[in-house]
Amino acid sequence: MYQNARKRRTIPTLFAKIAAQHPDKPALIFEPTGEVWTFRELQEQCHTVAHWALSQEWAEGDVVALYMESSLSLVALWLGLAMVGVEVALINNNLRLNSLQHCVNVSGARALVFGSELSEAVFEVRGSLPSDMVLFCSGDQFDREKLCRFNVENVDNLLASAPKHSPDYTLKKTFNDRLFYIYTSGTTGMPKAAVVVHSRYYRIVAFGFHAFGLRHDDIIYDCLPLYHSAGTIMGVGQCLLFGLTVVVRRKFSASRFWDDCVKHNCTVIQYIGEICRYLLAQPVCPSEGHHRVRVAIGNGLRPSVWEEFVQRFKIKHVGEFYGATECNCSLINIDGTVGACGFNSRILPSFYPISLVRVEEDSRELLRDARGLCIPCQPGEPGMLVGHINHKDPLRRFDGYADQDSTNKKVAHNVFRMGDSAYISGDVLVMDDYGYMYFRDRCGDTFRWRGENVSTTEVEGVLSGLLGHTDVAVYGVCVPGVEGKAGMAAIAHTGDHFDLDAFLTAVQKALASYARPVFLRLTPAVDTTGTFKIQKTRLQKEGYKPQNSEEKIYFLNSRVGSYEAVTDELFDAIMEGRVRL
Repeated sequence: MYQNARKRRTIPTLFAKIAAQHPDKPALIFEPTGEVWTFRELQEQCHTVAHWALSQEWAEGDVVALYMESSLSLVALWLGLAMVGVEVALINNNLRLNSLQHCVNVSGARALVFGSELSEAVFEVRGSLPSDMVLFCSGDQFDREKLCRFNVENVDNLLASAPKHSPDYTLKKTFNDRLFYIYTSGTTGMPKAAVVVHSRYYRIVAFGFHAFGLRHDDIIYDCLPLYHSAGTIMGVGQCLLFGLTVVVRRKFSASRFWDDCVKHNCTVIQYIGEICRYLLAQPVCPSEGHHRVRVAIGNGLRPSVWEEFVQRFKIKHVGEFYGATECNCSLINIDGTVGACGFNSRILPSFYPISLVRVEEDSRELLRDARGLCIPCQPGEPGMLVGHINHKDPLRRFDGYADQDSTNKKVAHNVFRMGDSAYISGDVLVMDDYGYMYFRDRCGDTFRWRGENVSTTEVEGVLSGLLGHTDVAVYGVCVPGVEGKAGMAAIAHTGDHFDLDAFLTAVQKALASYARPVFLRLTPAVDTTGTFKIQKTRLQKEGYKPQNSEEKIYFLNSRVGSYEAVTDELFDAIMEGRVRL
């Protein structure tokens, strides 16, 4: 990284070197169409994008928003724009209305390129976008009349007529300058645009390649969304910087996963969030026993499904890691310790200046000692993960977000020593005696009930396992006159019958009394983010009040030892304190 910084290299220049080494090797393969781009073809596509950007008179530092489903064109667009210093904002293609408008506007984009399949979503917010923003459409699923009415140009036609040779342009940006923006999932409020500089992109890709033993002849199956860092950095980055072939799938499909891996001889797969659980929930298929996959790389593999996943699909090595797009305290588990998301030496803790520090249980405020410094956690004691910030060190940088207020909220001062600064992850982890780190909860997910802390992720893992890897969201809900929050579980259930008695019996065996859900919500589907993380914001707001006929809510009546349906009368009785919990 220091050498790249000294020689003012960037992601486009590093890619050019790789492309020159093996121009005819497959770089990207697209599913479901099977389209293949060699390194030469990918580079030529990027050159057409760079020429198009110059023809638009965009300057280095200008921003273009990309709102598209995963595709090979999406890779060529952001990389081609980067060749002439134009930054992109990778917009989550699941966003609509206010969230979409917010993400486009906060980026300060001069133009928006969107997939034709998302044209209706764009037209819905056009009136809320800057009037001078230029719109471009890619793809053939569009209404020509509407494109004319909204003054939208077809970017595919423009690129088809652009030159394929390298543009006559000298990039002024360097290794530590901005490359693009990736948005946080927005599980607590609107998404934030995290800044990704060239050095951060390189760091994440190189960290994955070297730490998990990848090889230049590996073929990676990347079914993750390309608006997310796991898909477009950890996955596609292996192609751009190390010459691996990457299979890009438009959308994740649990039923097609192993078929695709066999079809393309994939040796590495990526996962995130709940993907491994979704695969386990699939019926056994022939392809799952005939693949060549030796490494699974990702984050969010729950301890409750880890061993079953490895044994059923015969995965030799799991490369679990912890990290956010913007964080400076990433962790890796390179030896397959079940459940651990990373490791930090207890013998040489200063070698990698991160720490778990004590926080106030309810507010999650950092606790301080008599000197005003943060208090390190002991093994077995949950704490907030923080990382020391040093902007002179490319590994310790925190580049923040597009808006300064969001950046300031993630920085704490006087953490390790007076006058220093540290990045606050917002995540609670626990470390064992050897230094292995285990994810405990995202900030705000733990709640207290009956004087005990309840970890939502742990309870979710248990309940999902009992129900055959069904989607489960666990959260705390307020009950008037009762201290703490009562546990509630939203369970994805589409059948007519749910055996409440059998479920309760299993829960009583598997969970401590304080961790058992007081309320159940049977719902057709549980909300998830585009990166397969359970989303609870709406569920927490709605609580245990009956909402609609498609859902059923139950209350654990401790006096009779069974779950009973929550009616309007029972809800009123609970709210008025006439029913004891």
